Amino acid sequence: MKEKKKKLIKTSIGAGIAGVLLLLMVIPNISSASSKPTVTVAEVEKGDIEQTISTSGTVSSGQVKTYFSPINVEIGAIHVAAGESVSRGNPVLVYEEEALAQEKDRASLQLQANQGSYQNSIGKNQDSLGDLQEAETNLAVLEQQITDIDNYIKELQKKVDDKKAALAHEGSLLQISLIDWADQPDSDEYQNLQKLVQRNNYEQANNAEIRAWQEEIARYTEMLNNCKEDKAEMKSQKSAAESSRLSQGSQEELEAKKKMEDMANTQTLEAVEEFQKGILADFNGVVTEMNVVEGQTPAVGTQLFKLESTETVKVTIAVTKYDLEKLSVGQKASIIIAGKAYEGEVSKINRMAVKNASGAPVVNADIHILNPDEDLFLGVEARVTIYTAKSQQAILAPLSAVNTDKDGDFVYTVENETVVRQPVQTGISSDWYIEILSGLEEGSQVLTEISTDIQEGMKVTAVLEEAEGLSSAAETERVLIQMAE
Repeated sequence: MKEKKKKLIKTSIGAGIAGVLLLLMVIPNISSASSKPTVTVAEVEKGDIEQTISTSGTVSSGQVKTYFSPINVEIGAIHVAAGESVSRGNPVLVYEEEALAQEKDRASLQLQANQGSYQNSIGKNQDSLGDLQEAETNLAVLEQQITDIDNYIKELQKKVDDKKAALAHEGSLLQISLIDWADQPDSDEYQNLQKLVQRNNYEQANNAEIRAWQEEIARYTEMLNNCKEDKAEMKSQKSAAESSRLSQGSQEELEAKKKMEDMANTQTLEAVEEFQKGILADFNGVVTEMNVVEGQTPAVGTQLFKLESTETVKVTIAVTKYDLEKLSVGQKASIIIAGKAYEGEVSKINRMAVKNASGAPVVNADIHILNPDEDLFLGVEARVTIYTAKSQQAILAPLSAVNTDKDGDFVYTVENETVVRQPVQTGISSDWYIEILSGLEEGSQVLTEISTDIQEGMKVTAVLEEAEGLSSAAETERVLIQMAE
């Protein structure tokens, strides 16, 4: 009997151990089948949101002026070196006083010399025009006189020739008649014919009319020769006048040259008067380049120095295509330069992209500093926050909760411990939050940490994100909004 009890006890102990082992194997399986994964969620809430672009840029002047030498005068002293600031109306450099006075005298004398030379040229031209007019007038008169005298001489010569011919004809007739009476030499007719022949011969040699006409021909021939000499002289005078007179184009050129020289010398005189006190700064700024030295005599037009304004200052930034669509002229900005805050406004957006150091296309934009002061430094880096959009009392979700696929934006919500995929329409976003235009309501719980294991319809245990983290982000958001306001 004792042996049976022992055997029963052993059997019971073995059965107990087997039962415990079975329970150890079954309980984990039951626990595993009933547990749900834990997910972190945040509640959708209402609040204010400000969309910003945070970047850095370079401080530069919005007004730059390059000064060029207005006169060819030695520089006496340079008061402001490159990198130093200067106030409006103060001299950056001054000219040497004696050289300035000499340049003034030179310009004044040159004006007088130009006037004298011009008057001399005009006077000579007037003389040439007078000689030309005189020659042309006299030539016309002489031509007519020569023609008239020549014609008159021809008329007188014809009279002489006609008279001689008549006397010769008369002599011939007398000779014939004398021959006819030659057989009666003692007759009165013969004696009378001899006398007439002798008289005719005398007349042919000594006719008073012929002599008078010949003397007149000699006088008018001399007059004709004098007229021809005068004509030759007038032709020479005309040729000389034509060659020495100023043509219309030459006169216009002379006048234009005088005007240009007078203008240049007048400008020099005005510049000498204007810059007696040196080259003055047109605005408060910094001399960023000094291109001359004391004692140098720069030619007119030589670059002297460059002045960049500290009254009109900007920060130039480069934005990518992702931020470009958010940017527009007139948007407000906050700027930090050397630890000091300034207010700014987007004043210009370039219309052409450039390559940055990495080879990516970026677009440069200028942020005008609205409240510049003497603490600004040109060329330094500035941190810029541009306030591109703002929405008040908007439905807000953590930025990490929104996902995007080919169908658009969506979030995962937890409803009755079940994951639900919820399409949403989004608006502006900040560093922490994004505006939900449709798809969610205040109080909805959205997953903030998404992994590939999350599937719609799965059962989960939702753990609300720590309030401290959310409140910290919300507080930062509110500070940014207050800064923008």
